[in-house]
Amino acid sequence: MSGGGVRVSVTSEQSRAASPQGRGAAAFYDVDGTLMDANVLHAYAYYALSVPSLSDKLGRVLKLGASLPLYAWADRRGRKYFNDMFYQSYAGISEDRLVCVGEELFRTLLRARVYGDMVSLMRQSRREGLRQVLVTGALDTITRPLAAHLEVDDWAANRLEINAAGEATGNLLPPVLAGPEKASWIRAYADAHDLDLSRCHAYADSASDIPMLCAVGHPVAVNPDAQLKATADAHGWPILWAK
Repeated sequence: MSGGGVRVSVTSEQSRAASPQGRGAAAFYDVDGTLMDANVLHAYAYYALSVPSLSDKLGRVLKLGASLPLYAWADRRGRKYFNDMFYQSYAGISEDRLVCVGEELFRTLLRARVYGDMVSLMRQSRREGLRQVLVTGALDTITRPLAAHLEVDDWAANRLEINAAGEATGNLLPPVLAGPEKASWIRAYADAHDLDLSRCHAYADSASDIPMLCAVGHPVAVNPDAQLKATADAHGWPILWAK
């Protein structure tokens, strides 16, 4: 959204995992493909179908279909490059619609796609005293209801720039959370909350999140793509096939 920091607290009480040295620890989670069976294309398709104008709806859906090869190429170049290109699709959607449809999208589609295995893992992680944090390249309007549902301590997501007319411009506000930027965010968060990164955990499904996994002492590949699986095998990282 147009204002505020990237980090958004979603609980009134912040947990701190106390170590003998007094420093805490956290578990950081990517979202799409890691915590649930969904991706940014699913989310945008739902938004495109929700616009009130029939011509706008048809144009957005047709453009999405025609752009899929281009998006695949962009993702191979890098996740930030993909994000900068893909989120231009949201241009012209009102801020109110982004919020309302994001909540509807989670309630009607995404909640059922959350992996039960990961919910159980998060509960166990919380019992062990780790702060629960989502770090995702998805939009904040989609991540907010997920974060509330999972009762996490904090979350970070991408935000669209909103113009004076109250509509998305298609540009993402910095920092754009993708690839190395996620790792930078985690390091800054650890500094701000006095966390020991060597005791922290991270979970992700994509090779684009290797920097995020390398930022912590306990990386875990969840439903990994081929490149991440090869990296996990080479480094002896645990692999979790969640459903």
